[in-house]
Amino acid sequence: MATLPLLRPSVLRHNINPLHRKLHPPPPHSTHLKFPQPSKPVTSPMSVSASSKTPTPAADRLMSAASYCYPLFNGFQYGRFLLSEYPILATPFKPIIPVVSAYHSIPYASFISFFAFYLGIVRNPNVSRYVRFNALQALVLDVVLVVPMMVQQILSPGLNLTILGYNCLFVFLVACFAYALGCSVLGKTPYLPFIAEAASRQLDYS
Repeated sequence: MATLPLLRPSVLRHNINPLHRKLHPPPPHSTHLKFPQPSKPVTSPMSVSASSKTPTPAADRLMSAASYCYPLFNGFQYGRFLLSEYPILATPFKPIIPVVSAYHSIPYASFISFFAFYLGIVRNPNVSRYVRFNALQALVLDVVLVVPMMVQQILSPGLNLTILGYNCLFVFLVACFAYALGCSVLGKTPYLPFIAEAASRQLDYS
């Protein structure tokens, strides 16, 4: 039996039926060169946020500043030793001393104020996040200032240690109040050490 000779691909291409070539013409070669299109500039999120940033409303600044009066009024008792020993330091606080005295004369004033801030501001979705954060940070600061009082009642330290602890707490409280008050007036967000992180986590989970 005779075997058919193997045909090379070049021979097969020349032997294709002409009718097949007319029905299936080869695709024309494109003479146009395609150049890559320039990509659109990517806008940075930082530039968008910076351009869309609006100033803090005056009402939000006032409410934020007023929130930090709560821990100041409750912790003002820590300054009794320092202010009695150095009366000159009590000069900046003379305008608010009658207000602090009236505040402490109201029964359960601290308890009522706490829930008023927490339910009326922190958990209120109609209030801006800026005000809610500052109110919650003020409440956390007040809770932190209550802990030394509880430790004192349990351990009953000596008078010298108590005076030193009270003086340090009062200086810390006044520094936090002055810093937070200044930031609130300027419309900036105050970040108290450790307290801001706890307030931010609580606000995100609420």
